[in-house]
Amino acid sequence: MNDTDKFTTFDTVADGLLRLCLISSWLLLASFFIVASGTTRARSEEIACGGRDLIAGMNPVKLEALRKEAANTVNGKGLLWKIEKPGVKPSFLYGTMHLTDPRVLKLSDAAVLAYRNADTVVIETVEVLDPKASMKVMAETPELMMFMDGTTLDKIIPGDQLETVRTALSERGISLAAVNRMQPWMLTSMLAVPACELARTKEGTAFLDIKLAEDAKAQGKQIAGLETIRNQLGAMASLPAQFHIDGLIETLALGPELPDIFETMTILYTRGDIGMIFPLMRSVAPDSSSGANYAEFEEKMVNARNRTMAERAVPLIDRGNAFIAVGALHLPGNQGLVSLLRERGYSISAGQ
Repeated sequence: MNDTDKFTTFDTVADGLLRLCLISSWLLLASFFIVASGTTRARSEEIACGGRDLIAGMNPVKLEALRKEAANTVNGKGLLWKIEKPGVKPSFLYGTMHLTDPRVLKLSDAAVLAYRNADTVVIETVEVLDPKASMKVMAETPELMMFMDGTTLDKIIPGDQLETVRTALSERGISLAAVNRMQPWMLTSMLAVPACELARTKEGTAFLDIKLAEDAKAQGKQIAGLETIRNQLGAMASLPAQFHIDGLIETLALGPELPDIFETMTILYTRGDIGMIFPLMRSVAPDSSSGANYAEFEEKMVNARNRTMAERAVPLIDRGNAFIAVGALHLPGNQGLVSLLRERGYSISAGQ
């Protein structure tokens, strides 16, 4: 891998792990394959997520620099946003994490009120409510998740990394032979998501987006989605194969630091410091060089999806009184949902 194309460990996590674990298909499919293979046997209460807060021990000067960078991120603070338009009831936009962590599942009082009063609850894709939906997509378009041309992981993973992959899989109770035809990003999802998350999911704990939608459905509210699983998987599958292979190798290199990343990400999320996540990850990387592949990832997996979600959210907002819950990292930035909806003429203010 040359200097132009290489991804540093934390760049890869920021590019491929942190954002992808905030899309429904990432955790949904990781959980599906682990549960389907029967490899997760420990109960969630027996598994400690662990991890330390990377910010807590950071040099004060470095921390202050990060905070300044985060402060310059447009719409980078807060999870709840009120959307107003003359003549209709206000709607709300809420940033989620697709995790089962109890801290993530606990909404603020203001978010709870907005959610309870909403007529319609909107999530990224309603297909996550149907366990058969992902299986149907896989059956109809297996090429999005599996190699269909005879390619196998043991043929494309660099030889000096193959044993590392075997070991990492073995620690999760998975043999390479069982997943050898999977696309690299599918394998990365299995290895990156904390074991405690997979265990809680297997035991029936829904991640935040699913919980919001299921509870709303039980209360008789209308449910709507902004994307499909096929949309999400198609965007992922369209990225260069080398991007996914590099991401797999770098995620494995990260190894024991993954719990620290998830813990820090969760802490930042619960504080509403969304704009702090990527500055933090770039700061702890020994070298930050994301290159052209990252730009393509950014466009296909974030910006293009933001535009789609904004377009499909408009009629729901115009109807009034909607609670729209999407991955938190879709909210900030000049091309984030908050900015895109403002450009469409809505008045948007930060909630609590």
